[in-house]
Amino acid sequence: MTSAHSGSSPRYADPDENPYVESPPTDFEPVADLSEDEAAAQASSLRAAIREHDYRYYVEADPLIADETYDRLFARLEELEDAFDLSTENSPTRRVGGEPLDELETVEHVAPMRSIDNATEAEAVRRFDERVRSGLADEGFDPDAVEYVCEPKFDGLSVEVVYEAGEYVRAATRGDGIEGDDVTEQVRTIRSVPGKLRGDPPSRLAVRGEAYMPRDAFEAYNETLMERGEEPFANPRNAAAGTLRQLDPSVVAERPLEIFFFDVLGWEAGDPEGGDAAGAPERPDTHWAEFDAFDGFGLRRTDRVERVGDIEGALDYRDRLMADREDLNFAIDGVVIAVDDRAHREALGSTSRAPRWAFAYKFPPRTATTTVEGITVQVGRTGRLTPVAELDPVDVGGVTVSRATLHNPAEIEALGVNVDDRVRIYRAGDVIPYVPEVVEKRSEGTYDFPERCPVCDAPVERDGPLAFCTGGLGCPAQLNRAIEHWARRDALDVEGLGPERVEQLREADLVESLPDLYDLTVEDLAALEGWGETSAENLIAELDATRNPPLDDFLAGLGIPDVGATTARALATQFGDLDAVLDADEAELRAVDDVGPEVAESIRTFLDNEENRAAIERLRERGIDPEPVAVETDDALAGLTFVFTGSLSATRSEAQEHVEAHGADATSSVSGNTDYLVAGESPGRSKRTDADAEGVPVVDEDAFADLLAEHGVPWPPEGDA
Repeated sequence: MTSAHSGSSPRYADPDENPYVESPPTDFEPVADLSEDEAAAQASSLRAAIREHDYRYYVEADPLIADETYDRLFARLEELEDAFDLSTENSPTRRVGGEPLDELETVEHVAPMRSIDNATEAEAVRRFDERVRSGLADEGFDPDAVEYVCEPKFDGLSVEVVYEAGEYVRAATRGDGIEGDDVTEQVRTIRSVPGKLRGDPPSRLAVRGEAYMPRDAFEAYNETLMERGEEPFANPRNAAAGTLRQLDPSVVAERPLEIFFFDVLGWEAGDPEGGDAAGAPERPDTHWAEFDAFDGFGLRRTDRVERVGDIEGALDYRDRLMADREDLNFAIDGVVIAVDDRAHREALGSTSRAPRWAFAYKFPPRTATTTVEGITVQVGRTGRLTPVAELDPVDVGGVTVSRATLHNPAEIEALGVNVDDRVRIYRAGDVIPYVPEVVEKRSEGTYDFPERCPVCDAPVERDGPLAFCTGGLGCPAQLNRAIEHWARRDALDVEGLGPERVEQLREADLVESLPDLYDLTVEDLAALEGWGETSAENLIAELDATRNPPLDDFLAGLGIPDVGATTARALATQFGDLDAVLDADEAELRAVDDVGPEVAESIRTFLDNEENRAAIERLRERGIDPEPVAVETDDALAGLTFVFTGSLSATRSEAQEHVEAHGADATSSVSGNTDYLVAGESPGRSKRTDADAEGVPVVDEDAFADLLAEHGVPWPPEGDA
């Protein structure tokens, strides 16, 4: 039995040559004093050093510098890139998140991402071993020579990550195994995903990884959600999956995702375009050696991997890992047992859905029975009410459970659950357990879901299976989170107004509504514990800087359900000023690109709420006056409708705004009304398929530029009025 271990590998930055690796200086000269060449050289050194620090922190868990020093290096790199336009595609600064996406495109995998056959019984694993040995014997191999690599079966979200010439180029979810959602920008924000590989990687490398949220980070994040009154994630897997499918990469960047890499999907030693392969590393002959290659490339993988000589060793590995399960900082639901030798794997082959050379030995689900001692109802930022069962504490798989989610009132009705009932608690890897059934009915009837908000006493409205408080910004439970949302970077961007400070302001009775933020004084703040005059002045200055915000930032900051930064920008562009948005009816709202009937109804419901409307008016009374959007258009492209996909020399939103400024329409999906689908690099297959079905011409960026030139419109944008 052998355990995997990290060997020595090349560094991103040599401390003898790069001053920012060990004991780095952080007293930088002013940017204005640098030449372009000096700035470029310093930025290059900072990128290399920051990659080294990311690797040491996130992969080796052995940081070289303090967090504060790292932050200063990172801030300096951002400053240089902004001042001299030095940003690169895979710069560490890209991890903070980029432009929000309109939708997730579909991309084809380099190689199929198949499922794995599985079972919870040891005999099924032994039968798998018999099939492997028999299959190898049939192909002329010595069945006694088979070795297995045993790994944890991660309970996260499987992704394909592709590198070309060592540079990160793409990531996709597993999807149906052949195609998946393009999550390139989302995965780019995960700090354990290198933007550039170490050492000498092959010219093209596609690897399979598992994105996950560490247990401690998951629990802390869920506590934050519950403190805000929002519904927590049921388990780390849901948290990872929900996060990676966010259309706004900056949201992903704020959540604590990590990744483990565990398999090679594609390894091309030569140039991807067919160039010379001389000197390029060949793919290792065994899976075990591939793990060593991962170490050299800087790809993070678990150290809980072992190679065993027979199936009994694999069974023993599973039992030991299950015993250690609760001590791991990542969720697993079993182990994967895979043939080590690649020649053996190729001989065994695969079925249409699963490889014949791998098997998952899963852990049994973890359940327990206990009594419901009470049911509490939490209120989230959007007013959603979430019921939680308060339980007689019970041990479920080594963890004491005293609370379990009941999801929503419809779930309560389906279960028929009430206080005093005996229920089954199901965990199976979940940190937040749930109730799948009532096993003994001890109460009369079903829990009566409240008809009024338990926090502000406003009426509760049902929307399908869900329930919502109608108190809006007048509900204290919604207000805390609404203030935090107002201060977010993708809204009004008020630095220094995080959850703890919001809670402090609320407990001191200084803020009873969102507009009260603008009544705060330096004296009010300086009198609070942990504040000084400087920090008080800074927050007041931050708030004052938001008195004339862009209209889209104002709309995004209000926290209207279903209105994020992209939709807020579309509303601002369509209506121009705040009064026009406030007065727009549902039909006018539906005319906005990407605003369908449900979103239009959600916007109108929020704006018609008396408390919300009053809060908006009080904000205006305090001098909060959103800047109107003045977009002068011509009709050079009038009558044309464009859809964009893939990467262009301008961002997708810039492309849309550009053609709209010249009279065209830009929509997010292809229909019979679309005149052109503009396809940049790495375009989504779904839009191309729709274009073929609708007979819509597909043009590349060069043809698009020629088309615009025929109408007297420049490309790329030169700055529309």
